[in-house]
Amino acid sequence: MEFIAIIPARFGSTRFPGKPLVQINNKSMVHNVYVQASLVFDEVWVATDDVRIVNEVESFGGNVVLTKKKHKSGTDRCAEAIEKIQTLKNKKWDVVINVQGDEPFIKTEQLKEIKKCFKSKRTQIATLIKPINNKEDIFNTNKPKVVINNKNEAIYFSRLPIPFLRGVHETRWVTKHSFYKHIGLYGYRTDILLEITKLEVSKLEKAESLEQLRWIENGYKIKTAFTEHESISIDTPKDLEKVKQLGLL
Repeated sequence: MEFIAIIPARFGSTRFPGKPLVQINNKSMVHNVYVQASLVFDEVWVATDDVRIVNEVESFGGNVVLTKKKHKSGTDRCAEAIEKIQTLKNKKWDVVINVQGDEPFIKTEQLKEIKKCFKSKRTQIATLIKPINNKEDIFNTNKPKVVINNKNEAIYFSRLPIPFLRGVHETRWVTKHSFYKHIGLYGYRTDILLEITKLEVSKLEKAESLEQLRWIENGYKIKTAFTEHESISIDTPKDLEKVKQLGLL
């Protein structure tokens, strides 16, 4: 099976403009992500909307493709990128792994875990989930939660705590049920990626502002794999300061 990792890297972030070029440990953020992905995947590309990022990736010898600015999600950018790359290289890839461009500390174990999901022919889309072990994460609406079935497929994602534990005080929820946090690393079979990015925005997606609900609402299956590693994304300059305080820089 042929895998390709694509790193969506948008320049014009409203909360942190130009963040793919921010220096982390003497490398740009996008370079750090590229290095980590290259430890697991033979084929790694950056998909960007800005020539400044193109120049940066080319400066360290990486593969890069220029995509449209209009994309609302990394998934959409990956879809355009894989079509361009397959045409450019005259080659087909079976699975696209969407590696977040703002996670320079992503673990190779996480990348390997999502890759393993595709050993099953029934896997259409895959993502990671992490057990929650504190009350704060359960009730933090910025940290989407997920419930799964007995095949480890996602049933629903929500910013609110799910499931609701009736008759149990909120302070005891974390000890009375297994809650899972979504880790935003995705894999898609290439044909499925091209299908889901043609779907109209769904009602559930609008309500929760979570794109994966569009896929579930349209009948697609999302396989989940477990990770114990925390996701460390850098969305704002404040996040960068937190990383420094953690001693990761």
